[in-house]
Amino acid sequence: MTSSAFPSEPAAAHHDPSAREAVSDRIDHELRAEVRLLGSLLGTVLAEAGGPALLDDVERLRALTIAAYEGEGASLEDAEALVAAFTPARAEEVARAFTVYFHLANLAEEHHRVRVLRTRDGADLDAPAESLGAAYDHLVAEIGEDAAAERLRRLRFHPVLTAHPTEARRRAVASAIRRVGELLAEREELLRLAPAADPAELDRRLAEQIDVLWRTSPIRTTRPTPLDEVRSAMNVFDQTLFEVVPRVYRQLDDRLQGREAGLAPAVAPAFVRLGSWIAGDRDGNPFVTAETTAAAAGIAAEHVLLGLERAATRVGRSLTLAEDGTPASPEVRELWAAQQRLAPEVTAGIGTRAPDEPHRRVLLVIAARLRATREGDATLAYGSPEELLAELRLVQASLAAAGAHRSANGELQGLVWQVETFGFHLAELEVRQHSEVHRRVLAELAEAEPGAERSELAAEVLAVFRTIAELQRRGGLRAARRYIVSFTQSADDLANVFRLAEAALGDEAPVLDVIPLFETFADLEASTDILDGMLQLPQVQRRLAETGRAVEVMLGYSDSSKDVGPVAATLALDAAQARIAAWAERNDIELTLFHGRGGALGRGGGRTNEAVLAQPPGSVDGRFKVTEQGEVIFARYGDPDIAARHLEQMAAATLLAGSPENEQRNREAGARFAGLAARLDEASRARFFALVKAEGFAPWFARVTPMEEVGLLALGSRPARRGLSVSSLEDLRAIPWVFAWTQARINLTGWFGLGTALAAVGDEELLRRAYREWPLFASMIDNVEMSLAKADDRLAERYLALGDREELAALVLDELALTREWVLRASGHDELLAEQPVLQRAVRLRSPYVDALSLLQLRALRAVREEQTAGATPDEHELRLLLLAVNGIAAGLQNTG
Repeated sequence: MTSSAFPSEPAAAHHDPSAREAVSDRIDHELRAEVRLLGSLLGTVLAEAGGPALLDDVERLRALTIAAYEGEGASLEDAEALVAAFTPARAEEVARAFTVYFHLANLAEEHHRVRVLRTRDGADLDAPAESLGAAYDHLVAEIGEDAAAERLRRLRFHPVLTAHPTEARRRAVASAIRRVGELLAEREELLRLAPAADPAELDRRLAEQIDVLWRTSPIRTTRPTPLDEVRSAMNVFDQTLFEVVPRVYRQLDDRLQGREAGLAPAVAPAFVRLGSWIAGDRDGNPFVTAETTAAAAGIAAEHVLLGLERAATRVGRSLTLAEDGTPASPEVRELWAAQQRLAPEVTAGIGTRAPDEPHRRVLLVIAARLRATREGDATLAYGSPEELLAELRLVQASLAAAGAHRSANGELQGLVWQVETFGFHLAELEVRQHSEVHRRVLAELAEAEPGAERSELAAEVLAVFRTIAELQRRGGLRAARRYIVSFTQSADDLANVFRLAEAALGDEAPVLDVIPLFETFADLEASTDILDGMLQLPQVQRRLAETGRAVEVMLGYSDSSKDVGPVAATLALDAAQARIAAWAERNDIELTLFHGRGGALGRGGGRTNEAVLAQPPGSVDGRFKVTEQGEVIFARYGDPDIAARHLEQMAAATLLAGSPENEQRNREAGARFAGLAARLDEASRARFFALVKAEGFAPWFARVTPMEEVGLLALGSRPARRGLSVSSLEDLRAIPWVFAWTQARINLTGWFGLGTALAAVGDEELLRRAYREWPLFASMIDNVEMSLAKADDRLAERYLALGDREELAALVLDELALTREWVLRASGHDELLAEQPVLQRAVRLRSPYVDALSLLQLRALRAVREEQTAGATPDEHELRLLLLAVNGIAAGLQNTG
């Protein structure tokens, strides 16, 4: 299977256009060569596995969909006819072939993106808004050195890993892809060092791993458990985050200190904090229990303590500084004496190996104590990460006093940063539960006779608080203290958490920061009234006094979009943030807004760093917290270079968002275009309601998309819906709502209603001025352009025809055409993604391949729907083909959920 090269889609979202294109042009031939190599090897594997006829069928379908997409003679009907002629077995093989191809193309793009990043770094092509060092320089120029340094000191970027089921790949598939990637990197390095070398052996090994990938079933046979999801996230920590985070801090410190970097104490703060909902989010997930939450915390602690132990051992072994030239300070001598009293056997062995190397001795004992902490040896274990930090800083001070500044501020500082960032818990485990569950349990407790046996639900809810208390005893408050209340509708919903904690443990209840989650439009509108009530709760008052009046508020992007449509939800979220920021200022609150964004545009996805810069004044203030879920975790944190770049971008945007210049721009634009916002809100909402409130919409939606069938895929531990049917959208989770529309090549959740809203305004000059001057509007238009570019009218029409509701199909298709027309008018672009040529070309080159999978899915979906109409059980081959295509389309479109 061969193809044109695929330019790096993600690269377009991360670099200044002119710099990006210059870099990309220089190395694009490497990407093309890699795609040709991988495609050729896949073709060889297909021919070996299925004979030349399989490869021929794949090539014929590929040629037809490309010709149909480009209007070169063939029509989509010709491709449909070929798909219809495939036997069930052949259709499955072809679907798997295209899916594997996308996995390989995605891998090549990731390599390309890393090359672009490395070449850019070498050419110093950072854009000011995306380089953390340059962002700091910009801030200094605006507000002065002292004020900028204080803002940098308070900087926080807080990604929270979640296990939403949008990562369609099996772990076995991901592992096979990773092995291909390692071999590809090895091949690239070989040819870089020796251009005339023969890579035949590496090509043979690549073919072997591609054959493994081809022969690995892409569909999970069992649903992953919450602890499986925890272990998947731990892979990201082990492979990238543990080492990448101090690397990002070091780059900033080098930029800030210049020639003094490494000689003077570090000034770069440890600004990353990691959170996790995995095995803590129990809203609608019956498989998350108090027991799994405790186990998840244990797994995370094991990983971070092992990482710290290894880092301390590495640093200790390198500190071979002799006593005569680098004497220990009195404090370090006292520390060594205390270590000898605490662990005489350990220190005796270490003292024998390093009799004249005092700093080495102390660090190796620290490593031994970290091992004891991990193994639960209470005699030697550290009581807290703060105790460890105090010892590390004693060693730093001793080295500096002895003149060994580089040893004090080098790798040892990296270990300090790791402890400051990850503690002994790695990621703070956050609990989330639905407000209605709390009400039900409290009602049961109120009605129960003394000593009566509790329901399974009540017992489980109360057990969670005992688990949180135990985690706090073992790992301190940072280990687990946040409790998020889904669908917060009143201050009483927050008070209920404290009532339940008291019911579980009385005076021994854990310390809790209860966080309201505002998800629906009505809840967003009522947010500040609810927060006023929250401030009156005595438990909240106590926490305000303990935390310096810190309050966290979470905003839900997914359900608000499903509630009122993407346009009205975007505007409502912006208005709510402005109101909440003003509320925080009135009440002297240090506010952190927690953004529940997903990967897809219908769930708040898009360019996160640009979204940060578009936030209302006062709503960021140097702190940005956001969910990272599904495929987004691996896309942003799976590769060290990409992870470092993402962290840098997000920190830079968080730092700059609160600058006077940025806040003034957003404040003035919000006021200037308030009337436009009101018109967009009203018109888009009416259009959205005309669709989703139409009689029979929910079952129609389930028929024209593979929504029901997606629920059959073992994508994640959490069920796809809250209820047992799709008679109502309220029972459907926002994730499959978005995922299903994406699968149907419509992407409705990212744009529906915008065309009508823009047309209702009708003033092109006003819209173009808003696009130039109003960051929120520009971000929305740019995101919709991407969503529209990945939609396809021809395929959308075929999916919609499955529903036998011509009026609803026409409503969707008319809005799609209208939105495309008016988005281009508003942006002033001649075509979609005109200002993002690399992304535009990537979408165009990918789309025909996704078309092939969509046609295979449509074949299966039609057969399944016909069988359902007849009351028959769907054919297992067609159902399997449908699910195989789901995996392939997700791989092809990438930002799916």
